[in-house]
Amino acid sequence: MSRPTMEDVARRAGVSRALVSLVMRGSPRVSEVRRSAVLVAARELGYSPHAMARSLASRTSRVLGVMVSDLHNAFFAEVVDGIDAVARERGFDLIMNTGGRSPARERGAVQSLLSFRPAGLALLSPVVPSATIAGAAAQTPVVLVARSSRLSAVDTVNDDGVLGIGLAVDHLVSLGHREIAHLDGGQGAQAGPRRRGYLASVAAHGLAPLVVGSEYTDAAGAAAVRELLARGTAPTALVACNDANAVGAISALEEAGLRVPRDVSVVGYDNTSLAALRHVSLTTVDQPRNELGRLAALALLERADGGRAEPVRRLLRPSLVVRSTTAPPR
Repeated sequence: MSRPTMEDVARRAGVSRALVSLVMRGSPRVSEVRRSAVLVAARELGYSPHAMARSLASRTSRVLGVMVSDLHNAFFAEVVDGIDAVARERGFDLIMNTGGRSPARERGAVQSLLSFRPAGLALLSPVVPSATIAGAAAQTPVVLVARSSRLSAVDTVNDDGVLGIGLAVDHLVSLGHREIAHLDGGQGAQAGPRRRGYLASVAAHGLAPLVVGSEYTDAAGAAAVRELLARGTAPTALVACNDANAVGAISALEEAGLRVPRDVSVVGYDNTSLAALRHVSLTTVDQPRNELGRLAALALLERADGGRAEPVRRLLRPSLVVRSTTAPPR
């Protein structure tokens, strides 16, 4: 059977389609008798109003759009959980898609979300050019999570990546490590601050830097370790760009016959649920993922509901969680 329509409800209730529309929008201009007749007819037919159609008809939206950079990274799931909590508290729904860390795919994903006329758009660690973000912000409030921006029409919510990587390096130095490599996030959002934090911290400790190009995936972490070993370079500790990268690095180290942390200590970044698993037990830098999401949603709603024009720049303080993948060098 086809999905029942507003016209079907109107025929069943013996009223006009316009009146059914008023009832579905909660208009006070409908008598209780007619409202009851429409609701009974809708229930009997199994009709439920289409949220997007209501938004288009009323020129208002109760929908927030979310673009996730990488569906395989648990970090984003925990950020979305914070966005969703605020959205539900305020009576908003979420629509979500992904760009798979590809600028071209992300551009398409942003345009797809904008076609739904959302009340606001949260872009999680996007890699699209600033021009794409500015274009989206001209149509709806935009907040970036895990990416910085100087655009006045765009809000940002980040953790302090410079400080976070510094905490990781300080921890390893306190254990006695002097050869510490950084598997960086390549061109990914927030890779820059974390790389700067690493370089500043090793310099402060009088150590030689060793940055290995990588990406925010386990496969990239494994590839970076294999590259290091192929060079004959054997640092006693690694600081990965995120938890997934760190897990890939550990896998490659173990494949090569090296034990973590006896032979090589490893630190991740994000403190995702993956890091806390007992068989992983990863020392990592904790980002307040849920709070990042909540603050992002609140920033969107402040612009959408309150008309705030000045940008918000939230920078949250990370912390270090020490588990089983770090120890003094052998």
